[in-house]
Amino acid sequence: MGVPEWRVGQPTYAALCRLIAYQQLSTKAAGTIWGRTEAMFGEVTPEAVLAADPEAIRGCGMSRPKVRHMTSIAEAVVTGALKLERVCASDLDSARKELVAVKGIGPWTAELFLLYSVGAMDAFPVGDVGLMEAHKLLSGHETRMEIKEFTSHAEAWRPYRGVAAHLLWGWINAERAKAGGASPQA
Repeated sequence: MGVPEWRVGQPTYAALCRLIAYQQLSTKAAGTIWGRTEAMFGEVTPEAVLAADPEAIRGCGMSRPKVRHMTSIAEAVVTGALKLERVCASDLDSARKELVAVKGIGPWTAELFLLYSVGAMDAFPVGDVGLMEAHKLLSGHETRMEIKEFTSHAEAWRPYRGVAAHLLWGWINAERAKAGGASPQA
């Protein structure tokens, strides 16, 4: 398998929208929808989303709730209620709180944004199915841990839970690739 690449992108509005697009979908389906969204906008910005017809965004494959979330986040960025520069400069707990205070950004989205766009090494989306499945398989359990139990278990990995997430995703992606299955991560 090797060591998975530590991926850190840009902490942008588009990065948040990409995470929204990928929620509860296969990587392949979400990638198609996100590709259409990027093609429609060119650059996905808060101003462009607010100016767009929501039905046109839906035409890319986004669900109504996802379009509402994109719009809510755009409004927060434009009004200054959400300042991504401040999120990046904040300690992890403050950054989490600022992100989840915005309608449309839940804990999973906040943690992934902090992990992939800010590079926070302790950001950890505990409810992520891919992480929980990888842990189940590696630990030899018959079933996945409940989220509360998994959260408690992951405390031992502080302050590198994000590193653990990368390793778990890297492992399960490699296992699924060997088996010819779909990858849970983009």
